[in-house]
Amino acid sequence: MRTTREAVVQAALHVLDQDGLDGLTMRAVAQRLGVQHNTVRWHAASKQRLLELVSDELLAHCADEPLPPAWDERIRTLSRRCRAALLAHRDAARMLTVACGPEPHSLRYAETVVATLLDAGFDGRTAAWAHWSLFYLILGITQEQQAGAAVPVRADQVPLDRYPALAATLPHVGSGEFDQRFDFAIQLIIEALAARRQPAK
Repeated sequence: MRTTREAVVQAALHVLDQDGLDGLTMRAVAQRLGVQHNTVRWHAASKQRLLELVSDELLAHCADEPLPPAWDERIRTLSRRCRAALLAHRDAARMLTVACGPEPHSLRYAETVVATLLDAGFDGRTAAWAHWSLFYLILGITQEQQAGAAVPVRADQVPLDRYPALAATLPHVGSGEFDQRFDFAIQLIIEALAARRQPAK
């Protein structure tokens, strides 16, 4: 039976989950499928192209389910779905930082976010830059989470006499659940957008 591009992408996701991004190679995908190396190359001419296809697949279902009508809740929901999609696969956020391009699913996700902001009355630059601000936040905090738990900063590493502001906030530095920190950051962005919003006429 002929190997399809979808089969190659799904095999690559399995290798990613099992061996991580560093172990995701054309040869490993071919072995997973039980085919020759050139069969994988037929669908992805290079490792970079393979990573682009897999990265696009990660965003395939972020906009499938119905979304809330309010622009702010819609943005919050899309951002949470995107993060959840990345958390479902090992090293996914790190992969997207080097292999996220104008592919169908990625474009659909971006279109949904940007259209939400345009419909809410934001100008084109704000809509585009807000989308990237949100996406960079998702990639950053998800990559940190997937890299492993942060090591707490000890009090003796932050002398009170030299860093009084940091010392005062030390209980909150590197602490807190990732979900809470993510929601906090998303809320800050939404509030900043709301403050400059001009409702569509």
